[in-house]
Amino acid sequence: MATLRQIPIDRACAMLSTIKEFQSLSESDLIEVAKACKWFRYEHDEKIIHFHDKSNSVFFIAQGEIRVTYHAISGHEVILCDLKRGEMFGELTAIDGKTRSASVIAKASVLLATMTAIEFKNLIYSNQHVADAILNRLTGEVRRLTERVYDFSTLTVSHRIQAELLRLAQKHMTGSNIAIVSPAPTHFDIANLVSTHREAVTREFSNLTKKRLIQRKGHDLHILDVERLTEMVNMVRGCI
Repeated sequence: MATLRQIPIDRACAMLSTIKEFQSLSESDLIEVAKACKWFRYEHDEKIIHFHDKSNSVFFIAQGEIRVTYHAISGHEVILCDLKRGEMFGELTAIDGKTRSASVIAKASVLLATMTAIEFKNLIYSNQHVADAILNRLTGEVRRLTERVYDFSTLTVSHRIQAELLRLAQKHMTGSNIAIVSPAPTHFDIANLVSTHREAVTREFSNLTKKRLIQRKGHDLHILDVERLTEMVNMVRGCI
């Protein structure tokens, strides 16, 4: 069960300053944001938001990682995305007033700052930097979802797996051409993300390992040639 946390204002400001949409705020603005927030701790696998829930708070991830999912009527779970420290979620309901469009669970112990829809809207209306950041975030989501719809409509399963690995690589770059995803996603999670079965992911990972594009080391997945993977994905997308 979520536990309410009392966070000193200076520590709250320090953690809120890591949120992407708040990084341009002045110290005085951060203090006002911190005063409007409540803090909650959720443990591994705890449900934070339920699909079609009528709550309207916005959440900011100060520590840990969450997973956004959608459950079909059949019971099949679809992973929409994972979000880490510095990200936010729940803004759609705060903006349009509709019920929650997905469920959210804690992937590990997570510390969240929350703000009511009214306070969130007031912040957007009163601060152009935050408004611009939110607009950029929403347009980025539209572009990301457009790309995924295109991939699902036009790419084979193996190519969708490659595209998903490229997305992961772009988020976990450790050098100019290398990415390390830690911990490595399970084959089941990758299959869920690209709408296939675990065996197909296992086959494609084996194929990419033989081509020396990826390598599993302990709990980590090393993507050894991001440029080559990018070329492969762009070719099947018709980008080059």
